Amino acid sequence: MNILLWDTRQLDVSKDFAGGFGVGMYRGLGGPRDAIVRWFYRRDHRPAALLFAHLAAVFARLGHGVQYVVDRPPRGADLYVFNPSLITLDLERQVIVRLLAKEPQAQVLVVGTVASTLPQEFENLGARVVQGEAEQLLWRLEEVLEHPESKVQLGTIADLDRLPLPDWSLLDPTRFRIGYDFWRFPTGLIQASRGCRFKCNYCPYLVLENTTRFRDPEAVVDEIQHGIRRWGFQSFKFRDPLFGLSRERTLRIIELIARLPRKIQFSIESRIELLPPEMLRRMKRAGLTSITVGIETPSDSTLQNYHRQTIDQDRQHAFIATCRELGIRTVAGFMIGFPEDTEASVRRVRNYAIALGPTFANFNVVTPYPGTAFFEQMRDRLGDIDYSRFNVYTPLLKYDHLTPERIEWLLAKCFRRYYFRWQYLRENASLLWPGLRRLKLGAKPFCEPPADAAK
Repeated sequence: MNILLWDTRQLDVSKDFAGGFGVGMYRGLGGPRDAIVRWFYRRDHRPAALLFAHLAAVFARLGHGVQYVVDRPPRGADLYVFNPSLITLDLERQVIVRLLAKEPQAQVLVVGTVASTLPQEFENLGARVVQGEAEQLLWRLEEVLEHPESKVQLGTIADLDRLPLPDWSLLDPTRFRIGYDFWRFPTGLIQASRGCRFKCNYCPYLVLENTTRFRDPEAVVDEIQHGIRRWGFQSFKFRDPLFGLSRERTLRIIELIARLPRKIQFSIESRIELLPPEMLRRMKRAGLTSITVGIETPSDSTLQNYHRQTIDQDRQHAFIATCRELGIRTVAGFMIGFPEDTEASVRRVRNYAIALGPTFANFNVVTPYPGTAFFEQMRDRLGDIDYSRFNVYTPLLKYDHLTPERIEWLLAKCFRRYYFRWQYLRENASLLWPGLRRLKLGAKPFCEPPADAAK
């Protein structure tokens, strides 16, 4: 059987982020400063979704021919597979309609997070929706294709190490680049775990499960070695929602990465309390270059309203300072556009970001994702839903004190005020341009963090 994986990069989508719902890129409101920020976002060629690489391997293991097509009319296959993002949902629905109008006998599967949470969006299209983790098609493809209903629930995979290694060969992996995390390319994506145990009611990672499944550390590093040998990956972005949740497994992964014959760079996403200074030092020695953390807002009451576990601000400052001292980039997420926000509360978010001083501050507009408790809570504030606007940079709600236009203006001001400061360059020059650090310019060399950072 000939299987075609159809993908799109329209609307600047990155499908692997936001739990598989995907995100867009910041566009700004115009002017030279917004153009510079936008260029930093668009200079990368982010990897295709990890799910596509897994499915390519799954179908190849089953002996099928596999194609991967980006933004070209799909044709000539027996089975077509779509993994839509939220912002490209309407676009991909249209592609499916046109495809089946030309090839009414073709079979179409829709997989991924959007398929799992919004199966009704594909009703009456002639496609079959696969809910749950589509990699299980390795064992259940025939069952799914013969299923009498248009919707099939597969659930989650108990043992992630049973999956074949992702196959990136069709996805143009030599172009993959994530410049805010690394300076060595190409970049591969990898997972050591799936799922999240925390309770934030707006988090898209909780849509499919509220638990965590771990891979064997040896299997994770075997996959890294395969990526180095097969595709020349020099950096790896871990796509775990909470890297470091299992200290024992994390230490083993770090130990094995440090033993690799060729040094790599890697980045993670986690929570500050999971990464004490000694763990950061070990990770840095193994090749850690960047950590993404969610700060969201300095308002504890706002965080508590949405079931986000708070972290002491002194601890946040100490964490950023320790990472800077060690030469580790920090990518901190901040959120504006909560329903109760005012201009003053947004300014507090912006000023706290400046005081904290991460290498990169990513300001997002609060986005209610389907399937979350927050989405149901905000449903009356959403009005007519246009999923193409769910890109994390577009105001979507009816706000108590602000208009959507004012939120957009405040968002632009957050980016401008944060990045266009001499202090920003002084604090981050050696992280933005690592050659300065090697020349001992712009920052102290890698050394022990200050004593108060360990508190």
